[in-house]
Amino acid sequence: MSLSITSSVISRNAARGLVPLCAAVGAYLFYLSAGEILLRDSDTMWQIRIGQWILEHGAMPTTDVFSFTRYGEAWISSSWLSQVVFALVYGGDWAGPEILTSIAIGATVAIFLNLLSPYFDPARAVLITALALLLSTIHFFARPHVLALPVLLAFIGGLMAAADRRTSPSWWLLPLMALWANLHGGFVLGLALIGPIGLEAIWNVEPSRRRQLIVRWGLFGLAALVASCVTPYGWNSLLGATKILSLGKLLTLIGEWKPADFSKPSFFEATLLGLIGLICYRRLTLSVPRILLLLGLIWMALSHVRNIEVFAFIAPLVLAKPIAEQWGTAGAAASRFEETRAIPVVTILAAIAMVIGAWVTTTMFVAQHQFKFLPQFSPVAAVDVLQQHKAQRVFSTAPFGGYMVSRDMKVFIDGRAELYGEQFVLDYYDALDARDVGQLLGLLDKYRIDTTLLSSDSPAGNVLDHLKGWKRLYKDDIAVIHVRSDETKAGAVPAGESAK
Repeated sequence: MSLSITSSVISRNAARGLVPLCAAVGAYLFYLSAGEILLRDSDTMWQIRIGQWILEHGAMPTTDVFSFTRYGEAWISSSWLSQVVFALVYGGDWAGPEILTSIAIGATVAIFLNLLSPYFDPARAVLITALALLLSTIHFFARPHVLALPVLLAFIGGLMAAADRRTSPSWWLLPLMALWANLHGGFVLGLALIGPIGLEAIWNVEPSRRRQLIVRWGLFGLAALVASCVTPYGWNSLLGATKILSLGKLLTLIGEWKPADFSKPSFFEATLLGLIGLICYRRLTLSVPRILLLLGLIWMALSHVRNIEVFAFIAPLVLAKPIAEQWGTAGAAASRFEETRAIPVVTILAAIAMVIGAWVTTTMFVAQHQFKFLPQFSPVAAVDVLQQHKAQRVFSTAPFGGYMVSRDMKVFIDGRAELYGEQFVLDYYDALDARDVGQLLGLLDKYRIDTTLLSSDSPAGNVLDHLKGWKRLYKDDIAVIHVRSDETKAGAVPAGESAK
């Protein structure tokens, strides 16, 4: 009888221990098999080209070398490590970046489930994880922020775990901050959250320990700030990462920086309203610091849609302990957590089998499936025409910029809005809209544009069809090219020289 009970307990423990890995492998295979779902943002192309440039030159970029409008101006890459990793796995096709990004998502799932395990049973934890993935998929691309997501979650999860225990954070989180600072500029979020999360720990600790805990969290915050500067750019990494926030009105025009739109139903809206309703119905009580944290995450997600994924993965960690304690699951969850600490041999063997299975599946799938970027971001034929005509100063749309950079063409604009600045990009948008023809022509003359490469349905392209001094050279379903019919009006200038 006792042997039977012992065997049953071991089996349950093994199953629970495999839940994060099973979910991680499942998420990895889903995003891998979804094909081009991760290849729908042209910024991926210039990110990889920057990584290739770093590998080719053995140095970090400190000035722009990819545009003719900002050529030679100061610019640093706050995502240099991600760009190098992407460049290393990119073998001329998109399988490498697709696999790498899917692995990062799978790792995020595994870390998230481990962070939730002390407070929720596996079924509830998997449900919360599924909701977080559904909310975040809109911003899952083969780009540096996804590679940094597991690090983001591990670092902030470590801070929340320390706050839940009413202790100071582990110093082992500092290498994570250094890694995060080299992977993506979002590391400033981790620095910003140290104070609010530390306040939660200090708020609930015994008065006799409060001063000591304040000192420890303060020292950790200073150490984390120093760790964030352990990059090739030092202190400039922190300054460069915050530069995008100074773009003012422009942030309301860039897709991922736009505020959440509740004018039509969305999954984020339903989730947010459902969360508010559930908290009210179950009468969940939160401490003041946790309320501030939750409100801050909601504000971030409402202000910029790119922060919805931060809300999706961090808000559950903020709410986990109060829910477990007040809804009666804390004791059971804690005991389950203790039970699963010991990993039996069968769990290890099953984990090895799953990893091997995922690797075999990946090999077979990649051999039979060719990953391709969405064609609307890859004007292959049009760029072939541009290169045949040796076009130098091309006014193109930002989504085409990534592909042009990958073809070693100097661009008018690409996805690096912080390089071009608010007014430049606003003028670019106005020119694309072509509501003021004089403004469009003024911009083309100002930057001595000899050729335009626009989307086939662009208002500016339609206007150029009817303007004296311009003629259409090429058009397909993706792009249209116009050239000056009288080149003497704006003489050709080498692409590396900025217009004065």
